[in-house]
Amino acid sequence: MIAMPKELHDAVRSQEEPVRLTDLETATEYVVVRADLFDRLKGFVFTDEPLSADEQQALLVRAGLRAGWDDPAMDVYNDLDPRRQP
Repeated sequence: MIAMPKELHDAVRSQEEPVRLTDLETATEYVVVRADLFDRLKGFVFTDEPLSADEQQALLVRAGLRAGWDDPAMDVYNDLDPRRQP
């Protein structure tokens, strides 16, 4: 466990809402919430059940889009697919 710096401790204690932090090197935002609130929320977000085939497919599609596979310049790879008939 990491000890909370005084500046963060003061911010958490003075606000009723979760505290937002920004990593100055990456501009990534984080949210600090109490552990009991996180434990309640994670039941809504995380599940122990495996993903269905549809959920897996949706994740793969989104990952491909983030990687740029929807770029028209990538269409050249369709011609390289040996499963496609010319």
